Amino acid sequence: MSEVEETVIEAVGLSKVFKDFWGRPKAKAVNGIDFKVKKGEVFGLLGPNGSGKSTTIKMLLGLLYPTRGALQIFNKSPRDVKTKQRIGYLPEETYLYKYLSAGETIDFFGSLFQLSGLEKKKRTEQLLDMVGLKNVGKRSVGEFSKGMARRVGLAQALVNDPDLIILDEPTSGLAPVACKEVKNLIKTLAERGKTVILSSHLLADVEDVVDRVVVLYGGQIRAEGTTDELLLVEDKTTITTPKMSKDVLEKVLKILHEEYSSEDMEITHPRLDLESFFLDVVNRARSESIHTAGAETGQVAEYLRSSSDSAVKEMAAQINVTDSEEEKARLQEKLEEKEASAKLAAIVQESEEKPQMESVDEKEALSEEAVAENSEKLEALVDQIKEPVKQAEPEVEKKSEEDLSKANDKLKQLLGGDD
Repeated sequence: MSEVEETVIEAVGLSKVFKDFWGRPKAKAVNGIDFKVKKGEVFGLLGPNGSGKSTTIKMLLGLLYPTRGALQIFNKSPRDVKTKQRIGYLPEETYLYKYLSAGETIDFFGSLFQLSGLEKKKRTEQLLDMVGLKNVGKRSVGEFSKGMARRVGLAQALVNDPDLIILDEPTSGLAPVACKEVKNLIKTLAERGKTVILSSHLLADVEDVVDRVVVLYGGQIRAEGTTDELLLVEDKTTITTPKMSKDVLEKVLKILHEEYSSEDMEITHPRLDLESFFLDVVNRARSESIHTAGAETGQVAEYLRSSSDSAVKEMAAQINVTDSEEEKARLQEKLEEKEASAKLAAIVQESEEKPQMESVDEKEALSEEAVAENSEKLEALVDQIKEPVKQAEPEVEKKSEEDLSKANDKLKQLLGGDD
């Protein structure tokens, strides 16, 4: 694949100047930036408020037109309708129709991309499960908290299985567990060859997933590169060892003091970051099957993990009805990628299932043993219940006869005595 085909986004001298009513320059939001984003790359777009991030994203979406410079997405203008069909977007604020349910919202966005009824239903179910809203899919989104609405927004951004995904503050309003799951999803999408543009003020989240970043300030790029290139401190060395005994530590310090002064050295124990500690606590609770009323995120939607047969058939049908040779070639290339991905997923699934087959007999034996044990307990419990009931039956019968006799005597008195 050539470099042109691998390049998803290319900006050259990109600028945007906002003007007042009289056409006079009011604010230079973006000032001559150059960058490229490759296929399958997670690209971080960073900067403080007012640095030009949102304006750049709006130009990528074709919502704003550049004042100067050139911008191409998939070698076409961002305003090209077919280009927009290949983009998924999660805005900074989640704007949803509050009277629609979560399922209806995803179905609505699926309709905009002209998905078939069957495909919409399948993707809606998979996406609701993926974002942890399977049990509340029929509730109106107007009743949702910010975090739950954010989950619906993420689902709608992926309903069309986009090749380019633009996420603006994707973890805003989400709990740490959900943030971790979103980051895992981003990695999965990148592994499938999707390109992700990530803009966030939560730099720890960005650092965990991005391949490259640009840092904007005043509408200009102030830094650009991979995280290793930008964050590596080359003039210092870190050595991590198992916990040292007092004698070993003294020997090491003696050697270090011969070369460095005390002011240049710092001896501490490694420390977990709070996010890692929190996730460890939650994972241990989950492993113990502790119940929670909170959202439990499911697996990544199947059609996002591997290409389904229906998706391949739909794409083949599109090729047959497309008149443009250029579009046919693009769809054919994408079809071949999906078919190859499906074959690879089948091989992986088969390899994962093999070890499980070896333990089927053991599982069946354990299951039969558990059923027999439960049956014995149930029979004993029934016997315990029956015994006191049988003992109580004569007493109930005797009491009923006494009540009947008293009632007859009272009736005779009311009628004027014995006949």
